[in-house]
Amino acid sequence: MTASAFDHPIVSGLLGDDEIGAQFSASAELSAMLGFEVALAEAEAAEGLIPAEAAHAIAALPEVFLADLDALKQSIGRDGVVIPDLVRQWRAALGEHGKLLHFGATSQDAIDTGLMLRLTAVLSILDQRLAAVATALDGLDTRFGAKPLMGRTRMQAAIPITVSDRLTSWKSPVVAHKAAVQGMLESGLPLQFGGAAGTLEKLGDKALAVRGRLADLLSLADRPQWHSQRSVIADIGGLLAQITGSLGKIGQDLALMADNGTAVIGGGGASSAMPHKRNPVKAEVLVTLARFNAVQISGLHQALVHEQERSGAAWTLEWMILPQMAIATGAATRLATDLLLSIEDLGER
Repeated sequence: MTASAFDHPIVSGLLGDDEIGAQFSASAELSAMLGFEVALAEAEAAEGLIPAEAAHAIAALPEVFLADLDALKQSIGRDGVVIPDLVRQWRAALGEHGKLLHFGATSQDAIDTGLMLRLTAVLSILDQRLAAVATALDGLDTRFGAKPLMGRTRMQAAIPITVSDRLTSWKSPVVAHKAAVQGMLESGLPLQFGGAAGTLEKLGDKALAVRGRLADLLSLADRPQWHSQRSVIADIGGLLAQITGSLGKIGQDLALMADNGTAVIGGGGASSAMPHKRNPVKAEVLVTLARFNAVQISGLHQALVHEQERSGAAWTLEWMILPQMAIATGAATRLATDLLLSIEDLGER
């Protein structure tokens, strides 16, 4: 039983995305947070803040550590975050070197940095998916671009255009979104590292050097802590919503074209009562996913209000919203390519 359509054992076949969904599994999240701790220990050892042997012991932890998920589930209900009990478990597994794990860091550093590592993987997947959508559109242009099509404004016949004209209006945003994704990947998502209240007070004059090393080790951007400045989350969410919005426009257009006979879409779409029908299911779902993400944006903008040096309420709201937006975007890119490749004809007949 699940309340989310994105991991529902049945409905996820329509709305889910296994590849991107895997980045939001418990195992992926725990692995990313431990990756932060391993890199932090290496950076601090390089700056002489902890002994090298402690960093080596911490580096070996991912190979042997098995989290007690039941304990984590109980503790987060008490602490509001998973890190206090997770650090306890990590330190118990490390023995004598355990006290040096997580030195100078806070829960938000591990959780936010772990998220940025996983979102980097998500953006890489979306980059490839958007390229596939653009390629599929190019294929349709080659096959049908020269065919005539009645242009429509405000749902009414306007003037004759070509199929290529409409395909261009579909492809241009896809290309722009791909460039935006690549821009984020090239500049790097930001490391989160500020310590208890954002000042890295425990690291003294080594704070900036450790932060720089840590960013390099994790292939993230070295930026000042953003514990309560959440524009990066809103920016990523905004890009996700733009992607699904543009793909939703394609879906809406194709559903209307299927209705008026200017698009023939192959594949499924069977009806239990009317066997002659081929419903434009994937086109419809692209519209659904666009509208879903459009609604979620307001929640992420609410989560921009992080009071003082750290918020519990706004931060938790991000955990509820952003993963679903990412999976919705993954589903949209997957469905868009499938839909475009299933088109049998476009244009006036």
